[in-house]
Amino acid sequence: MATIDVFNHDVPAESDFGYSQAIKSGDLIHVSGQLSLDEAGEFRHADDFAAQLTRTYDAMDKVLAHYGVTRNQIVSQTLYVVNLWRNAEAAAEGNRAYFGDHRPASTVLGVTELTFPGQLIEISFVVDTKLPA
Repeated sequence: MATIDVFNHDVPAESDFGYSQAIKSGDLIHVSGQLSLDEAGEFRHADDFAAQLTRTYDAMDKVLAHYGVTRNQIVSQTLYVVNLWRNAEAAAEGNRAYFGDHRPASTVLGVTELTFPGQLIEISFVVDTKLPA
């Protein structure tokens, strides 16, 4: 029987919307969209794509650290980007910097809006804990 391990950032949105940041079931970790939230769960850096991307990667790292896994074990990701044509180059540069030589399967979607006014990026991903770190 598979065990389930749930992780949360302990921010109000998790209970307000009724979701978990991540769920580990078996060897896979499914991670909800990460974004530019501070420790209190407040959205930060409205309309600043670079700052949001940095904070989003920080949130991703926090999830990875909880499970004791690394970026190299991310097998797929989905990026939701507002104003994709304007932000595509910065998203690509950030992605290359974050992953280095690792290349997870990726989907990038241009969207008209996200949860918070001024939110420009959100990233969800899947981790395979059996891959080498």
